[in-house]
Amino acid sequence: MHSIAKRSVAEFIGTAILVCTVVGSGIMGTNLSDDLAVALLVNALATVAVLALLIQLFAPISGAHFNPAVSLAMAFTKRQKLADTVIYVMAQISGAIAGAITANLMFNLAAVQFSQNVRFSPGTFLGEVIATAGLITVIYVLIERNQEKLIPVAVAGWIGTAYFFTSSTSFANPAVTIGRVFTDTFSGIAADSVLPFIAAQLIGAAIGVLFSKTVLSNKTR
Repeated sequence: MHSIAKRSVAEFIGTAILVCTVVGSGIMGTNLSDDLAVALLVNALATVAVLALLIQLFAPISGAHFNPAVSLAMAFTKRQKLADTVIYVMAQISGAIAGAITANLMFNLAAVQFSQNVRFSPGTFLGEVIATAGLITVIYVLIERNQEKLIPVAVAGWIGTAYFFTSSTSFANPAVTIGRVFTDTFSGIAADSVLPFIAAQLIGAAIGVLFSKTVLSNKTR
């Protein structure tokens, strides 16, 4: 196993690239078209592609969580030490903020800007619960079945699908949520919407773990 320093750096870089892609592709999408459907499609395709690639690249080093909800689920199921999880979460959040700032700079925008995009509603809250529960279920079930090699494609597939069927466009990631506060562009989220989104994500993660345990236990009886 790699040292916690090396793993945390991998989590920082991976999360930074993920958020840079989410924000950057959102800016590019709106630059290319006034049609929000086109912008969302550009945003989704870029996110799906980079997510699969990042997981494939970094999984052997850190597990390629890039997501506090995933790291907390791993800690809850005793797959990762709590102390390591705390370090992971710090690396993920700082990486997410760095990624958003980098995307802003690439498109000649102010490095730090705060989003005015209010996203919270009862519907988006439910959307985030479903998106995160599904994500954790996909990961947990594949790990339990010793099918970890399928995780890059499966996770990217779930997130890409949830981009379009959930009202929240599937953030499903507390670190990404925080990072997207720092860009007042297509992918941004207003600070007032962050805590409800994170609450929904943590609830979804808990549901995902419990649902997966129930499904797997029923299968083995």
